[in-house]
Amino acid sequence: MNHPPGIRPVVIEAKDRLRIGREKLRAQHLSGSPGIQVCTRLTELVDTVLVEFYNSILADMADSDPTLAGEFVLAPNGGYGRRDLAPYSDVDLMLLYRPGSRDRVAPFARLLTQYIYDAGLDLGFSLRTPSEACSLATADAETFTALAESRVLIGNKSLFKHFMERFQRLAKRKSQRLISVIEEARLEERSKYGETVYLLKPNVKRSRGGLRDIQLLRWIGFARYGEVEPENLRRQGALAAEDRMRLRAARDFLLRLRNELHFHAGKSRDVLDKDEQLRIAQRYGYQGGEAVLPVEEFMREYFEHTSAVRSIVAHFVATAKNRWTFSRLLEPLFSHQVERDFYVGFRYIGANRRGLAKVCGDLAQTLRLMDLANWYDKRIDHHTWTAIRDSMSTWDEVELTSEAKVRFLSLVSQPARLGNLLRQLHDLRVLEKIIPAVRHARCLLQFNEYHKYTVDEHSLRAIERCTEFASDPGALGDAYRSIREKRILHLALLLHDLGKGFVEDHSEVGRRIATETAVRLGLAERDAGTLQFLVHKHLLMADTAMQRDINDDRVVLQFALEVRSPDILKMLFVLSCADLAAVGPGVLNNWKLELLTDLYRRTMRHVSAEDPPSRSTAEGIEVRRQQVSDAAPNSATNPAAAWWSRQIETLPPRYLFSAPRKKIVATLSRLQNLEQDQVVAWGEYLPDRKVVEYTIGAQREICRGIFHRLTGAFSSTGHEILWADICSLADGVLLDRFHVHDLDFTDEPPEERLSEVARRLEQSLRQPTDQPPSFRRLWTKESTIVGAHLQTKVGIDNETSEECSIIHIFAHDRRGLLYTITKAIYDLGLSVEVAKIGTYVDQVIDVFYVTEQATGGKIESEERIREVKLQISQAIEPVTVIS
Repeated sequence: MNHPPGIRPVVIEAKDRLRIGREKLRAQHLSGSPGIQVCTRLTELVDTVLVEFYNSILADMADSDPTLAGEFVLAPNGGYGRRDLAPYSDVDLMLLYRPGSRDRVAPFARLLTQYIYDAGLDLGFSLRTPSEACSLATADAETFTALAESRVLIGNKSLFKHFMERFQRLAKRKSQRLISVIEEARLEERSKYGETVYLLKPNVKRSRGGLRDIQLLRWIGFARYGEVEPENLRRQGALAAEDRMRLRAARDFLLRLRNELHFHAGKSRDVLDKDEQLRIAQRYGYQGGEAVLPVEEFMREYFEHTSAVRSIVAHFVATAKNRWTFSRLLEPLFSHQVERDFYVGFRYIGANRRGLAKVCGDLAQTLRLMDLANWYDKRIDHHTWTAIRDSMSTWDEVELTSEAKVRFLSLVSQPARLGNLLRQLHDLRVLEKIIPAVRHARCLLQFNEYHKYTVDEHSLRAIERCTEFASDPGALGDAYRSIREKRILHLALLLHDLGKGFVEDHSEVGRRIATETAVRLGLAERDAGTLQFLVHKHLLMADTAMQRDINDDRVVLQFALEVRSPDILKMLFVLSCADLAAVGPGVLNNWKLELLTDLYRRTMRHVSAEDPPSRSTAEGIEVRRQQVSDAAPNSATNPAAAWWSRQIETLPPRYLFSAPRKKIVATLSRLQNLEQDQVVAWGEYLPDRKVVEYTIGAQREICRGIFHRLTGAFSSTGHEILWADICSLADGVLLDRFHVHDLDFTDEPPEERLSEVARRLEQSLRQPTDQPPSFRRLWTKESTIVGAHLQTKVGIDNETSEECSIIHIFAHDRRGLLYTITKAIYDLGLSVEVAKIGTYVDQVIDVFYVTEQATGGKIESEERIREVKLQISQAIEPVTVIS
């Protein structure tokens, strides 16, 4: 191998040694060597190279400074010090020198760092005296955590021993502050890389439950107990033996996984994205199951390990922090006794000696304490919870007594700390002993881009989001606060997705789980029926609001007939919002919330005797037309009065009720003098929905293929279409409205942007072309791989709407997909009347209300239905993402 001139032979030999050694270790890794073994051998390889550099440099400097070796020591720290060096990790090294020797060791340090860089290693280097190292470590969390992992490589061992003894004493003396600083730094890191264990594109090092949390335990252990090794912490009684075993298993799994990521990439890489998940699942030989993909099986094991790490480390940190601070000394003085067994203070609720004996051996008594914690909105004292945790870890079977059932139902009836308390039960695997279906959902991955969390995490987050609605000032908060039987709603949220991971539709499986749970918990027949309905129909309201035209009273009436009860409607409304909010950040946006709220209010008029009849009855429609007419310039002296009268008489009910009457009049005014070849378009930002509404008016004669042409114009200008409505008015006038997200602006687009987009929309209709528009490249290679697992589905519903056939399309999103679909619909001779576009990161659920261009009616014959399905499916499938 050729090397640049000027590089010393020892460096050339080291570089070759590292290359050959890394290749051997890669082969060992591929043959199945444990992760820690590969990391340790890589560490030893680097040790050997650095020792050779040390000896070579000292030999070269022997004549000028023969006693230099006694002035310093080389001390690996960080991951290198821990001996779990990953294939392409940085090498962190400290040169620790005697005070007053800096000028003597500086030439050595310069040569050493140059040799290391020339050998191809990424180096993190520091040059410090023991005093400097201690001072920096206590002032900076990153320095402290690196030095806590220090060891001797070569040099003056007594100097290093002196430093470590001083460092340990200092750490113990300042442990309380250091623990807070370390924890704060870790929280900041987690906020960047994933605060939850169940993030579906985790960073195996930095996301919660990853390698960094195992390291966090070591650092806190050093500060509090003077030890970093979990085994030594176990011997001190600071770490339970079972926790030590689970941490070791997680470390071995994660190190092997990180090695795989590094070796495959040929560089440092810690993000486990979807492509890597698929590849590694195949590489590791996961087989999957009847309803579980191999990648889902692999990620389930990943989440099992990281959730264990999260739970163990969180408890360890809490124990290390649990000291007799001033506030904790005051806590017992200002507490009061509850039910003889417990005490309630400023911040905590705990068990006295008598209560502790009860809660440690009885699920019902543990639930009794948790119910009180929820009722008083207090955290359970750490000492009490540690005793419960240690006791529960030994429970193989749990008897669900009548008292335990009553306590659990009481617990889930109150919102205050419910989410956190259920998490604690889930972490200890007790929740699944109360509701067995939870066991199947534990760490169950849904391999798509819509859901950000595993099934169990999503369910717990849904409960957390739901209880937060108690402070919501709008209709959602009003609905939640007015629900009397919150325990049924909370149970439904816990159960709603537990049917996933089976071949059968998860809502059907969920219905059976709800029935079994109701029997197991002894619910009354009425409550059992409500629970079963909410779980079975948990998607009904969101699907109706976002995939149906809720301005059509028939749609609302059909929904109301299924719901029937105001109480069930309130629960379904809150459940639907909580379900969406728990999918991921920003999924329950203002637009979706407004749709759900609108459907809720419309439906309440049908199911509640106290509310007035629906505004979209025949009488309500005529009242609305008259209101618009009164606001219009259609007096007898107005020469255009007849035109105004015709337009108002033909306005579709969905438009009459979806816009203020003044806005309707202003829109019609723009269309009044529209020429045969003229198109007008304008945009308006709707701040309450955080969307832009574009309105387009034109004469029907120039509007062949209007929908797909406008779709292409929107997509090519960087817009995401959320909703569209096409109205045919009198005198051949077409009125189209689109609600879109402008992907170039997070808030309101400037006026010049609205004008430019409007001009492009007008141009797409005035100067049509058969050439497809150019689309921005928004997707990555990953989209193709993940999309291969998502089947395109096209369905046609001829029952819901009286005038239109409804086409449902479920497909993997990609550039130009919406244009492709709408062009296919146009080529089939169909006109789009209403469209609802649901995009969920990498999936679309699009709904089109269509009529036959030739007849104006529905898609009637079975043969025609098959033709439409086939041609749309064939148009979608060939579309691929070009990398």
